[in-house]
Amino acid sequence: MDPRPPGDILILTAVELEASALARHLELPAHAALPGRAFGRGSLRVAPVGLRAALLTERWPLLAHGLTRPLVVSAGLCGGLDPALAPGDLVCPELVLGAGGARYRLEASPHRARVVADAGPVHAGPLVTTRDLAATPADKAALRARTGAAAVDMESAAIVQAAEAAGWPWLVLRGVSDGAGETLHPELAGLVGVEGRLRLAGAVALALTRPRAIPRAIGLGRRARRALAAVARALAVLGA
Repeated sequence: MDPRPPGDILILTAVELEASALARHLELPAHAALPGRAFGRGSLRVAPVGLRAALLTERWPLLAHGLTRPLVVSAGLCGGLDPALAPGDLVCPELVLGAGGARYRLEASPHRARVVADAGPVHAGPLVTTRDLAATPADKAALRARTGAAAVDMESAAIVQAAEAAGWPWLVLRGVSDGAGETLHPELAGLVGVEGRLRLAGAVALALTRPRAIPRAIGLGRRARRALAAVARALAVLGA
């Protein structure tokens, strides 16, 4: 097992809010040559590929241009399915489950070994990627019973599939934003467009028509910041 850090690292998030938060932690400047609101320095790049990785195919050629067999990292937030996972916990799965029964298993990885050794507690349970939001405790319990997964997101399987198709190593680093017993209210998730930008008009409308949603949004934002800080610490370990 090679203990050296990877040379090139391509970090892909779902939305711009995740990409900017990670770039801020890693002190990365904006990268105007890359699509979307991307960041980077040298061979380290952070960029959003949209909810459900909807923009991945379109953006992949430019994001990967000039990199030599980079480590591709699916980074950002996830929901907890395992009741033992709490907001802010770091998930680095050895198995990613996708649509149609797809299974992506991470074999012995020096990159994951570095994270486990130096980034604090890491949860290794499977992560499942879905197209639909697992919003309620009942949704999450049903998904866990059906798949055995510990956490859920909507992008990692597509990102891992693209990395494997290119013959590049991959890793998933996700921070838990909502636990198994928490409800992620659909009106909050709807404030972000497919391209990953905050819908300001929707946010204003929600504040005016559903003022009780504002404390929920603030709480979710606080948990998301804690989760992304854990992901950023793991990414800093990889680039050290």
